Amino acid sequence: MCRLLAYLGSPVLLEPLLYKPEHSLIVQSYQPREMLCGVVNADGFGVGWYHSQKETEPFTYKSTLPIWNEINLPNLSRYVESGCVVAYVRSATLGQALDLSNCQPYQYQRLLFIHNGRIDKFRQTLYRPIRNQLSDEIYQLIKGTTDSEHIFALLLNQWQANPGKSLEQALQITLLQLQELAQSYQTYVSANVIISDGHRLIASRFSTKSPAPSLYWITNHSTFPKSVIIASEPLFAENWISCSENSIISVGEDCDITIEQI
Repeated sequence: MCRLLAYLGSPVLLEPLLYKPEHSLIVQSYQPREMLCGVVNADGFGVGWYHSQKETEPFTYKSTLPIWNEINLPNLSRYVESGCVVAYVRSATLGQALDLSNCQPYQYQRLLFIHNGRIDKFRQTLYRPIRNQLSDEIYQLIKGTTDSEHIFALLLNQWQANPGKSLEQALQITLLQLQELAQSYQTYVSANVIISDGHRLIASRFSTKSPAPSLYWITNHSTFPKSVIIASEPLFAENWISCSENSIISVGEDCDITIEQI
């Protein structure tokens, strides 16, 4: 399973967010504390961020190297500043290819998407059923083979098919659809996801069997004032709040937080 991180708030350099915390995402790549399966997150990483002043599509930087072995990211992190960042370190599911097409975050227009979790026995169970649900446009967007990208495609499909619904509502419909498919094909799904359009964060802590992978949030920490951070594991010792299982957390432009049970 992967480790996730998302930030929304006052513009910040990537370095204090990715490298400075005592239990940073870098540390979590080789010494995670709360993973339900796997030992390290050495199968690549990705960072996505938005320009602080321009309404452009987001930027991404991905690699199949372990994040602790990537020599360019530290220098990049001292230069890039953003008010909205998503990042992850990967622990690949057995049998999934280690290439850039399978590296997150996945992008569609202004949206960035990261996922921690799994569809158990994905290729034997929900691979075809999910693809059968997709419009031709969304189907053609899939470049890799991961369950993560297929969950994102299913979400995009729901969002486009229901233009009157919010992204939060589309995410809830998608998770319930995955739950129904999992029951039909006798498998299970865990889907901690974070989605952003550069102005908001929308996250879920979800699993069709308990426990769901860990997910926490914290707001207005002294090092990161006027901000919200969502992470798989706390980055530092502080009053992090554990997200409820099977819930969706929405963070607005003013860092206001809304939590809804699925």
